[in-house]
Amino acid sequence: MKNCLLILLVLLLSVSCKKEVVKQPAKLISKEKMIDIMYDLSLLEAMKYQHTELLDSTDTNPTKFIFKKYKVDSLQFAQNNVYYASDYENYKDMFDEVGERLKKVERATDSIVKIEDKKAAKEAKKKAKETPKDSIKKPSNKINLDSIRRQMKQPVK
Repeated sequence: MKNCLLILLVLLLSVSCKKEVVKQPAKLISKEKMIDIMYDLSLLEAMKYQHTELLDSTDTNPTKFIFKKYKVDSLQFAQNNVYYASDYENYKDMFDEVGERLKKVERATDSIVKIEDKKAAKEAKKKAKETPKDSIKKPSNKINLDSIRRQMKQPVK
């Protein structure tokens, strides 16, 4: 009986030991830097779908620019992305942080847009109040038959 428990215990311990599925890349990108890259790439993806004309008008590849900004290449990023994705909880936390940063920027942008809209509305009201109303009535486009008859009765000089 003790032998069975011992074998079962050894079997459970050997199975329960976590093996590293993906090996750490040779050029590991720090977690903070990886979050920054993921944030910038998320902004880029949003721009692709919101303002396609901005990205179509440039001849450069914005993704390459981001990699150049952080001094990584696409292979290094891909390897690090797979490495971080192998640990689901850690990767989820990273994406949650990216999401929080995006929400913060969205709130700031929305507040700026609201302020600009209020300023535009105030300017429109101000212009409407400043434009003086003409004291002289503009002639209407209707034909006044009486004035035409009077003019026709006058002798031609």
